[in-house]
Amino acid sequence: MSALILPGDGQFEIFSANDEAQLYHPGDRHGFFSLLFGSHKKTQRSYPLNEMAQVLKLVDYTRDTWISQAEFTVPNRRVVNLARVGLLFVDLDTYKSEIMKGRTVDEQIATVHFWCADRNIPYPSLVVFSGRGLQLKWFLGNALPRAALPRWNACQKALVDALEPLGADRQARDASRVLRLVASLHSKSGERVEVVDVQGQFDEPVRYDFEQLAETLLPLTRFELHRLREHRATQKADRQLRLQLVRDNPKAEIFKGYNGRALAWARLEDLRTLGQLRNGWVDDQGVSMRTASLHWQLNFLCLSGAVNPSTFHYEAKELSKQLDPAWEFSADELGTLRSKAQAYSSGQTIEFGGRQWPALYTPKNQTLIDIFGITDAEQRQLRTIITPALATERDTTRQREKRRASGVQERSEYLSEFHDRRALIKKLKAEGVAVAEIARRLNVTRATVYSAIKA
Repeated sequence: MSALILPGDGQFEIFSANDEAQLYHPGDRHGFFSLLFGSHKKTQRSYPLNEMAQVLKLVDYTRDTWISQAEFTVPNRRVVNLARVGLLFVDLDTYKSEIMKGRTVDEQIATVHFWCADRNIPYPSLVVFSGRGLQLKWFLGNALPRAALPRWNACQKALVDALEPLGADRQARDASRVLRLVASLHSKSGERVEVVDVQGQFDEPVRYDFEQLAETLLPLTRFELHRLREHRATQKADRQLRLQLVRDNPKAEIFKGYNGRALAWARLEDLRTLGQLRNGWVDDQGVSMRTASLHWQLNFLCLSGAVNPSTFHYEAKELSKQLDPAWEFSADELGTLRSKAQAYSSGQTIEFGGRQWPALYTPKNQTLIDIFGITDAEQRQLRTIITPALATERDTTRQREKRRASGVQERSEYLSEFHDRRALIKKLKAEGVAVAEIARRLNVTRATVYSAIKA
């Protein structure tokens, strides 16, 4: 039910300032509301919600007066102090709109209704004539806490975007906004601020469920938004791991999922795996890679933090037995590496290229691939000593698996389903099925149905 009340129709008997404000500022809640007074030099005052009725009785309605639409935890209407907000609103400067200016108030209201219906937006619960324009208000079934502010802001933006051709003021959509108080005077036009249209009953205008409004206004449902946020959180975590790697071991750009010590341990494991793949470190031509393997495995063992200088020799002996039980290496061959391990353990670094590097060796993967002649087939059995191309291939596979695990469809699958759904919507519409029924059958919003029909 819509009740149209023209300015000057004795509206004050129906809606006083307190009647209108009580619809979104019930006095039984804890918090504060604010009033703004004056035309040139403005004065602001904040009051407890439970004193609103008394305060509004004392207002001088012969001057410009504005009231906050949201409620605050302290007597200050800054967003950081937001307690809750119980409505969505749009301030229409109709005199700035080519569509609206020159029309009577009732013609403007009819235009608003037509515009909303055409865009699947519910009619505003209340329309207030502000003296020069219109204030549209959608009352919510329950006031939203401050935690819901981002989603509320998104809905506000969507409403302003949709109604901008009718004069929607982009600067008047934030939660700290004040709108003109009903029954006050607009000094520039000389008109009174009055309620001119109501959806529902005078004493109880229609209220909307915020989630249903949001699903109508926003491109993503809460579930879809949650999935998107999870995906972005995963991406952010991956970026943080990569940044940590660069800080700990700047040379290891390829292996961005590891920190410096974890990467060193993984490389040690890769060299052990390589020895197993080759059945030892002596090739068919009798060329031995035992010394090089021992050197690099010890280097990564020390770099991982698992070995200190006092146990270096013992670790070297154990590794040499694993490489070849009959091999007796010369301790002198590891003298330089041992010195570097001692420096690393004491916290010493080496400056090179304007950066500080660990005292131990931090080779690029290509260096290790070249030293040991690691083939593409062997790299596929390793975790970290691989080329950038193989690392990219693995990352692509990993991201695809993450998307599937989280329920995100592949783009090709999504587009196929999207086109199939759009075709089904058009088919149902051609058969005469109502938009609301199509939305119910397919479990989509009416906005989605309208979009498919128009495509």
